[in-house]
Amino acid sequence: MEINKNNDFKYFTEKFDDFQILRYRVPGFEKLSLNKKILLYYLYQAALSGRDILWDQNYKHNLCIRKTLENIVATYNGDRNNEDFEKFMTYTKKVWFSNGIHHHYSTEKFIPDFSKDYFVELIKNSSSENLPLMDNESAEDLINKLIPIIFDKNIDNKRVNLDASKDLIKASANNFYEGISQAEAEKFYTDNTDVSDKEPVSAGMNSKLVKENGEIKEKVWKVNGMYSSAIEKIVFWLEKAIEVSESGKQKSTLKKLVEFYKTGNLKTFDEYNKLWLKDTETDIDVINGFIEVYGDALGKKATFESVVSIRDEEATKRAKTISENAEWFEKHSPTQKEYKKENIKGVTAKAINAVVESGDCSPSTPIGINLPNADWLRAEYGSKSVSISNIVYAYDQISKNNGAIEEFAFDEEEIALSKKYSFLASNLHTDLHEIVGHGSGKLKAGVADPNTTLKNYSSTIEEARADLVALYFAFDDKLIKLGLMPCRDVGKAEYNSYIRGGLMTQLVRIKLGSVLEESHMRNRQIIAKWAYEKGLKNNVVEKKIKNNKTYFVINDYEKLRNIFGELLREVQRIKSEGDYEAAKNLVENYGVKIDKDLHKEVKSRWEKLKIPAYSGFIQPVLKPVLKDDKIIDVKILYPDNFTEQMMEYSREYSFLPVYN
Repeated sequence: MEINKNNDFKYFTEKFDDFQILRYRVPGFEKLSLNKKILLYYLYQAALSGRDILWDQNYKHNLCIRKTLENIVATYNGDRNNEDFEKFMTYTKKVWFSNGIHHHYSTEKFIPDFSKDYFVELIKNSSSENLPLMDNESAEDLINKLIPIIFDKNIDNKRVNLDASKDLIKASANNFYEGISQAEAEKFYTDNTDVSDKEPVSAGMNSKLVKENGEIKEKVWKVNGMYSSAIEKIVFWLEKAIEVSESGKQKSTLKKLVEFYKTGNLKTFDEYNKLWLKDTETDIDVINGFIEVYGDALGKKATFESVVSIRDEEATKRAKTISENAEWFEKHSPTQKEYKKENIKGVTAKAINAVVESGDCSPSTPIGINLPNADWLRAEYGSKSVSISNIVYAYDQISKNNGAIEEFAFDEEEIALSKKYSFLASNLHTDLHEIVGHGSGKLKAGVADPNTTLKNYSSTIEEARADLVALYFAFDDKLIKLGLMPCRDVGKAEYNSYIRGGLMTQLVRIKLGSVLEESHMRNRQIIAKWAYEKGLKNNVVEKKIKNNKTYFVINDYEKLRNIFGELLREVQRIKSEGDYEAAKNLVENYGVKIDKDLHKEVKSRWEKLKIPAYSGFIQPVLKPVLKDDKIIDVKILYPDNFTEQMMEYSREYSFLPVYN
């Protein structure tokens, strides 16, 4: 993908604590027709209009805290050039980055480095006009309410707690349940699920489960329901987008999405997904809604997200080749025959360039997406996979020559392989993961949705399954025959990267003494650690010490591929049969605990490189050009100040009350 021949675009803007803020470009935007630019502008507005929803979903006090912090940023009249104010701004930026006071990855609560007394001083020396006060609440009341919430690590410390020994709902600080225990929630959805329904809805996906006057009920996220004031704005802009749709299919798809937002009917959402899967010809596409369930320990509640995009024609050729051969990959998978799809339906894939991302996709973003999530929809109607080209490109530009590969690769051969093939290898892994991995396999007849059978392990098992498919085929000559890679060295580069990342470098994101909580991180360690242990007899992956530094070196790539295949077979069986105990054993034994000595070593080596562990993006800005109240053009701007964008978003897209 050619983005910038002159290399004069600034991808990096700033870093704070362990975070860095990047930018991405949208190639080809200026060449689009006026109609497509206007369509993108309306979808852009719809995306940002739902931003507040995620904040409230993540934690019920988030909006109150954010508005308090932003009021200080905007109006504090004290000294802004001292160490304490710098610490305050770092804390605020971390909260912005994570859409709340809990870390976006570890889900642990941020504790400020400044004191409670300084926080009081900040509030008292800022304007009181825009403080988020409730009825009859004073500034002093607000201070007394927020101080324990922000500073006490024992209050709501984990946004998502996956510790199976605890009540997963009561131990999680997210705002999906109120007054409900895990057992009550599971019983509610079991009692309200028709197991004979061949097209079961994703029960609970778009609601908060509460107990009022002893009765358990759902507060549905829809127009005239919970989050109505934000959803009404989303609908307003979606309805304007309908008027300038590229095609009849796209118009019908967006109309059905609007209907879902207005009714909250999950059957309508499934109808929307069916239409969205058929809309494959348009250049402009959008994901907008309640999508992923990683934020809920029970895997029921979906967070708001939106990605507005333009097709990347050149990179789509690679994705299309993989999707056109999806049936071959399924046939040649090492999984049991009874858990393979007899034929692959409706698998489509493309590469996109993001125009704007919002909600759970911003500032931290995925690099690939495969939807819909419901297994029966995938089986009967297919799936749509995307890889986000301009995001991947931005990551590649910023990672060049940062010293990480030289530090963690064992020798010059491994370094050379990485530098030559890692970009292609990573792209292929993403495509295989999203297109083939998530789109493969089937459930055993009579087995319920994996979020019900596998519970808190469902997301980890699904991500492991998709990664294992990608890894198994990354070393297959079929990719060479399809023209997707020049030689097996691409697969070697990917295997090196995966083992290195799963056993070592991903640990830089975790505090010393902690365990792995995030599903993707658990999945990667499971695969790498399992492969290492299973290959010990034949020395497939060897742990080596050189200059007092630890390395993991692959001695036999073919045998490693076979090990990946064995684990894929078992993980597919676990999902297909809904084997909770096997899922629990796999995750708890391989995916949770961290080697403390290795962790300490990796952190020390990484810190010397001064590379932030987490990256997020400032979003492009679309500005309409008006003449006689008509849009005659839409300009795209690339702001480079994270604080300014967050403050602008707060001014322009704060549609929800402080408490919902």
